[in-house]
Amino acid sequence: MAIRTIITHPHPVLRQKAEVVTDFDDQLQTLIQDMAETMFDAPGVGLAANQIGVARQVVVVDRSTGDGERRYQALVNPVLTNGEGSVVDDEGCLSVRECYDRVKRFRRIHVSARDEQGNPVEFDAEDRFARILQHEVDHLHGILFIDHLSSLKRVLYKKKLKKILREEA
Repeated sequence: MAIRTIITHPHPVLRQKAEVVTDFDDQLQTLIQDMAETMFDAPGVGLAANQIGVARQVVVVDRSTGDGERRYQALVNPVLTNGEGSVVDDEGCLSVRECYDRVKRFRRIHVSARDEQGNPVEFDAEDRFARILQHEVDHLHGILFIDHLSSLKRVLYKKKLKKILREEA
């Protein structure tokens, strides 16, 4: 396993639609393991493949229970349906520097995907877990959480980001 570099906005790969995964081979297994290691190291609660520069439909989500052992769930080619209810809560993103804001998401969703070996997986997710999955699957469609903010907040963030990038240059 290897910790990979997390790509940050405005890198163009974050706006790409990720490709459907068709081969559940050793390369995919390595990608998933690297993503999990990178997510835990960040630390984060979820990570999409394009956040490490790989435009493939793969996400990993932290499923640790607090007993000290790290656990994750990998979802390949995830599709979210049957969104119910709505909740506004705080979000941030490993790929969006220095921005946290309240975002409206579905409270409950249905998830259809493949696991690491290509087996079909279906389940319902609620509350925080549903929020994390919606956030990560948005990445696979080239959508960042800042796209859910008001136009004024996006303009203010763009100004802040320009300042951050100037200071780094």
